[in-house]
Formats: sequence, C-alpha cells, structure tokens
Amino acid sequence: MRGAWTWCGALVAGLLAAPAGLSAQTAGTSGYVVNDSHFHLTNYAQEGTDIHDFVAIMGDKVGRVALFGIPLQQTWSHGNTGDFAPTYYLQSDAPLYYYSFTDAFIAMAYRSLTPAERARFDPMITGFNPADMYAAAHIERVLRTFPGVFSGIGEFTVHKEFVSPKVAGETASLTNPALDRILDFAGEVGLVVILHNDIDAPFPKPGQEPYQMVQLGALLRRHPKTTIIWAHCGLGRIVRPVKDQLGLLERALADPAVAHVSIDISWDEVAKYVLATPESTQAMADIVNRYPDRFLFGSDEVAPKDQRGYLKVYDMYAPLFAKLTPEASEKLRKGNYERLFDEARRRVRAWEKTHVR
Repeated sequence: MRGAWTWCGALVAGLLAAPAGLSAQTAGTSGYVVNDSHFHLTNYAQEGTDIHDFVAIMGDKVGRVALFGIPLQQTWSHGNTGDFAPTYYLQSDAPLYYYSFTDAFIAMAYRSLTPAERARFDPMITGFNPADMYAAAHIERVLRTFPGVFSGIGEFTVHKEFVSPKVAGETASLTNPALDRILDFAGEVGLVVILHNDIDAPFPKPGQEPYQMVQLGALLRRHPKTTIIWAHCGLGRIVRPVKDQLGLLERALADPAVAHVSIDISWDEVAKYVLATPESTQAMADIVNRYPDRFLFGSDEVAPKDQRGYLKVYDMYAPLFAKLTPEASEKLRKGNYERLFDEARRRVRAWEKTHVR
C-alpha cells in the first residue's frame, strides 16, 4: 500500500510542482478550523440541505465553502427500480443526464442569504455537459444571468468509475475540444476549475499504463492560465493509487508547466488510502509538507443533516494533520482556499464589470 500511495503522492507533487514564494491569506477565517473546497448542497435527485440550515451546520468550525450541486440527475425508471426512488447513482441501472437547472438553484439559494453569510460561500457552475461544444456558452450565460454570484466551475466529471458509462449521450473525454473551450474560457474569466478525473480505470490489467494519466497531463499543460483543482487525486472507491514509479517525481518537479494545478484531498474514499497504514499517512504528510501551497481540504459531503456528519471526513484526517508542519496544516486547511478563491472573486467580478450590463 505504501508504494502505491507514495506513487500517487509523487504524481501529485510532479503534476503540481509548486513555485516557491506563494503565501497563504488567512484573514477573515482565523476563528474557524477549516475551509471546504468541495461540497455538494444537493444529491443525484437534486434534493438536499436548505442553505440556511447548512450555515448553522457550518457553525464556528467551517469558515468558507465552495458551494455546488451535482450536475447529473439520476433517472427514476419505474421499469428498473419500481416504486423505489433512487437518490444515488449506485442505486439504479437507469442512466444519468445533465441537469442544467442546478446552477439557477444554487444561485438563488446563495442570493437568499444575508451579505455576511454570502461572504462565506463561493458558488460554482456545474450544470454543463463537458462533451458539448456549447458548454462554454452555458457557463458564460450563467455568469451574465447571475452576476456577482459564481467563483468557479465544478466539480464536473470526465472519467469517473461507475458514473461515466451511465451518462446519456456522448461520453466525455480529456481530448475533446469541448473541454478545451471550457478551460480556455475559465482561464479568460478567472474561474477556479474543480475537475474530477480518475487516474486509472477500474480493475486495470497489470503493467498497463493508464491512458487517463497521460491525457490528463497533456490537458493540464494545454491550459497554463487556468486555475485547476484536481479532485481526490484521481482516486475512488476501486480506482486505487497506481504502482510506484520512482523516477516520476524528479522529472515532474522540473516542469513548471503545471504550477497552476492544485489538488483537494476530499472524500472519505480517498482518506482510506491515506490512512491505510502509518507509513501511507507519513508518505502523504511528507508530500504536503514539501509542497504546502498545492493542497486543499475538501469534505465532498452531500446534503449533510448535522455538523457531526458534515465534519466526518475532516475528523478522519486528524492523523494526517498531526504530521504536518504548522505552515502546511494552515495552508491545506484554510490558506490555499482563500488564496485561490479570493483571486477568483476578484477576477470574475472584474470580468463581469466589463462584460455584463
């Protein structure tokens, strides 16, 4: 396990190759313990927690949250599940489809808050099909319709175990020019991008090089002006860290072409790899300590009912946090979020001032 996770850490460090000298901005959330770079207010049936209740759930623990729904709706096919109404993609064999209304729903929920409450959220646009050449136009249309609201796009998915094969229509791809149009527009406007892309296929054959890894690296290098957060280090329930390749780290560290990419360590399914053994936890801590400017905490919780459930993933990571330097811990938990999303707010509001009447 250590070798597999160390390889993932090496891959992360190589892909992210942080430039020196970046400092975290922690003003405004010093009284909180964490910011959340990855949170779903609604589920796959577009149901979820009332945003006012969620503010209470955040309480005095969570300062700021990247707020989004889920871009995919699970079809309720009576022929498949009968009277059982699925709320998760693993509960039905029926297809998923893109649900564009999620963006309007998130925008209106955000607008229902007080100004002080709004300051704690960074809403994200998710209701687009990354295989659609019109997707960038959808994102622009949302910005023009709801100026002053959104800070980024995502989490959206290209390759994801169990999910991608279920999506109706054309399958998303890292090589599709529609995705390049999306990332180009995000870079132009200043939108933060949260991208989910598995690092490997489920149940890969031994010795087979993951095409996802090769294509992802090429995609990131094609968009050096776009701020990208790679969700979950590309891991999942059964998509595990790939085998150790010791030379990868040193080669990638010399590459400045991907210094615009960060990673979140969201999801309890990712935590299981980090915390599998004391050695795997230490290996991940070593990577974060060496590159503290390129990691963010995210919960990846979906429509939580109470604070204990919402902070479950944060509490799971306590052994990792204990091994971080004070600087790395502060940046991972709060500072890097504020640096990236403060800059996104500034740039997106400036774009809106120029382009939105």
